[in-house]
Amino acid sequence: MPPRELPVSDNQRVVPAAHPYRHYINLQTRFTDYDMLGHLNNNVYMSFMDLGKAEYFTRVMKGEVDWSNPGIVVVNVNCDYLAPVVPGEELELFTTVTKIGERSLTLDQRIINSDTGETKCIARTVMAGFDAETSTSTLIPTEWVEAIEAYEERSYERKSTLRK
Repeated sequence: MPPRELPVSDNQRVVPAAHPYRHYINLQTRFTDYDMLGHLNNNVYMSFMDLGKAEYFTRVMKGEVDWSNPGIVVVNVNCDYLAPVVPGEELELFTTVTKIGERSLTLDQRIINSDTGETKCIARTVMAGFDAETSTSTLIPTEWVEAIEAYEERSYERKSTLRK
């Protein structure tokens, strides 16, 4: 995918992206995705973020992800809802890795109105290295770091996440 710069927002809560996004997908909403106020339900945003993460890592790892033991798990998600999504809006989800540590990585995901460029929400997800057999924390697998750096076409300064 060619990298895309996101539009500059008039909303002061929208922090400009530090890098272009190399991963983005179109989103399709359904009638049942909306609440009684006619807004996209907050649970649907989380489902979209999960879809974006899965598609991002599948692309980064060239389809070679063992989803029964991927080596990383979600440990924290924060989402800022900036503007409601209403029926009929065309939406895209942008995903990138912003930071990689020894034992965790951070993703930035944004849902954008494709027609207006308005940022609807921004999510920050922290994922940690995880060994499913022992249920313990591990280092982020080297092959994941190398694949992310190759896909994003930049290197990440890997700071230690261990407390001293």
